[in-house]
Parts: sequence; structure tokens; C-alpha cells
Amino acid sequence: MSSTLVDESGWDADAVDGSTRDAIEGPATTTRAVILVEGVSDRRALEALAARRGRVLTDHAVTVVAMDGAGNIGRFLDAYGPSGADVALAGLYDAAEEPAVRRGLERAGFGVVASRHDLERLGFYACIEDLEDELIRALGADRVMEIVDERGELGPFRTLQKQPEWRGRPAEEQLKRFLGNSSRKIDYAPLLVDALDLSNAPRPLDAVLAHV
Repeated sequence: MSSTLVDESGWDADAVDGSTRDAIEGPATTTRAVILVEGVSDRRALEALAARRGRVLTDHAVTVVAMDGAGNIGRFLDAYGPSGADVALAGLYDAAEEPAVRRGLERAGFGVVASRHDLERLGFYACIEDLEDELIRALGADRVMEIVDERGELGPFRTLQKQPEWRGRPAEEQLKRFLGNSSRKIDYAPLLVDALDLSNAPRPLDAVLAHV
């Protein structure tokens, strides 16, 4: 691995759509490792979990970069992988996006990526469905509803529960739908992580942090 280092200063690590190109062309300065994640909620969750583990990522020159979707992974791997800055890499992704992640890694020069074992060997870990699913299962529906109540949003959640398409469904599914709103998932990600029993933290989140 080369000694080239990358910093997020001077560009928006949460770049989206047309700003993505600017995000991956940031100046080379201080970061030794990058964790690629699909969105801002994933970034906030990892940063919160690292802090709870007593680790400030910036102190270890680790940057979590939100890609605005796994479909953009190729450009980020080009920027940070062997043909780019060549920093240490890891990633967190939704299981449904695994084919895109595998193709991206292969095209970026990481060799044949034929299985989830290969992905984990490279530092890329799958959420069984997505981040919200991992956190809801780890906390339990009752605890998540307590957090929703603490946020003053139990009323809107009860309204969702009464909608015909969600009435009678398991609370876990209802909560996942409720938290799936783009702005709400960003707000709740660190709150749910802060409520975790660390002995029961979701494996993919702990594993990707441990990799770097």
C-alpha cells in the first residue's frame, strides 16, 4: 500500500448526485483509512458506535464516507482503491446491494470476490436488510418505540400503524417503515446506537470498525 493519504477537508463527504465527483476528488492529506457506506445514516451510526467504544475515528485518521447509494461504489473505489489513493478500505452495505459491491471491488482490482466470505476478508460487511433492521433487531421493538416516544413522534407512528397497508403487521416492520424516511433515519441512527447494549451491538457495524 502506498503512503498517499486522503482527507475529507475541502469537500463534502456526504456528497450526493452531481456533487459526488467533487467528493471523490478531495485533496490528499491526512486519512489513512476510509469506510464506504451507502448513506449518511450509516455514517452517523458508525461514528456513534465508535465513540461508544471509546474510539474517535478522526484521531485514528479514519474517515467514513457516504456514497449516496451502493451504485456509486465504483467511483469511490477508483478514488480510494489501488488505482487511486490506495488507502485502507472497508465498507458497510445492505445485503440486497451485494452484487453491486462485489462487481465494484472486482473491477477496482481487488481480485475475484465470489462470496460474502471474500467480501468480509476485504473488510466489507452486509446488513441483513439494512441499518434500521439491524438496529431494531438489536434493541427490540419496545425500546425503539420508547425512543420514538422520547422524540415526541409516537403520535405519527400510531397514525402509520392505523394505515390499511400497515395495520396488523409486526411492530418491527412498522418501525422500519416509520424510520425509513430519509431525514428521520439520519436523525434516529445515532440515537438508536446510543441506546444499544454494547454486548448486543449489530455484528456488521462492529466488524467494519474493527477492520480499520
